[in-house]
Amino acid sequence: MEKERVCVTGGGGYQASWLIKLLLSKGYMVHATVRDPNDEKNAHLKKFEKASENLLLFKADLLDYDNLCSAIAGCIGVFHVASPVPPTSVQNPEVELIEPAVTGTSNVLKACSLSNVNRVVVVSSIAAIILNPNWPKDRIMDESCWSDKEYCKTTEKWYALSKTEGEGQAIEYSETTGLDVVTVCPSLILGPMLQSTVNASSLILLKLLKGNTSYCSY
Repeated sequence: MEKERVCVTGGGGYQASWLIKLLLSKGYMVHATVRDPNDEKNAHLKKFEKASENLLLFKADLLDYDNLCSAIAGCIGVFHVASPVPPTSVQNPEVELIEPAVTGTSNVLKACSLSNVNRVVVVSSIAAIILNPNWPKDRIMDESCWSDKEYCKTTEKWYALSKTEGEGQAIEYSETTGLDVVTVCPSLILGPMLQSTVNASSLILLKLLKGNTSYCSY
């Protein structure tokens, strides 16, 4: 019996690395997209248990629809984790953050529809929720609360804007096409590192330990 296949975008990142490790341990065949399968920063993926027989790395960029289609083909589920998370300020937010988040999400979802994927899990962020100055302070933030896009622009919170736009794109696509899409909104993600490079959340922890409290990139 052929193993069920799932795809994880942004395979070399912190969240995706742990997810891939878990999926392999559960017996799935995993397709992971990375910018360069031969880059040393992705070497840890090949060392996971069962990776040699159950992990395939695909060279794919979020803006490259055809390569995304190749990675997603044959998969029953897709975890869309990839999205730029800048450790510092960005010079061109439209190109560096907004386009990969919005157009990239659209490309992934279209590829999922083409391959008749059963379910897509889109990893958004708490940044798509919390930057809403008009939200009542005594009201719990829930699915109806979104970061205010104009507020994000005026305060130059480009990452929050990119995640708000990207998640909105995913929900709209789901409602329009019927594709089963679930979004999750994690906050800071900390813990043991599998990859060789420091992820954005861990970098915040390092800054706090050094006494720098002006760390929020939202």
